[in-house]
Amino acid sequence: MKPFSSPVTEYLLSKEIPFRLFHHPGPIHSLAQAAQERGQSPDQVVRSILFRLEEGKFAMVLIAGDRQISWPVLRKHLGQSRLTLASQEEVLAATGYQLGAVSPFGLPQPIPILVDESIFAQEEISLGSGVRGTAVILRTNDLLRALDTYDQGKFT
Repeated sequence: MKPFSSPVTEYLLSKEIPFRLFHHPGPIHSLAQAAQERGQSPDQVVRSILFRLEEGKFAMVLIAGDRQISWPVLRKHLGQSRLTLASQEEVLAATGYQLGAVSPFGLPQPIPILVDESIFAQEEISLGSGVRGTAVILRTNDLLRALDTYDQGKFT
């Protein structure tokens, strides 16, 4: 059997960031289900949400659990009067990942990463591995070490 590999795991290995993989036994239907199967609380599941700022220009927000991003706060932080969620096609084109597997690592092009303070409440988190049905689990401080650059704030 071939070992699991994705741009995310290759990136983390190249940075010598410790992580472990979790393979879900079947389809994921909710954040609560994903967290429960991983033995985590919903706040430990970090979502990587891609926003389109303008044609071909994006920003990604990492946020814990089911928290909602404040659009006015995000627009102000980014200096944008208008932004939208990236479409499924835009997410795939900009990140190389399908919805449900998006990660801030191993991206084909640089995308500004914004980290919501909500993820700092947890010592260990999980996020997309680049492949649906598989998550990367790592310590929060290792997540931050793995990011080349990021902007931290309160976006909720």
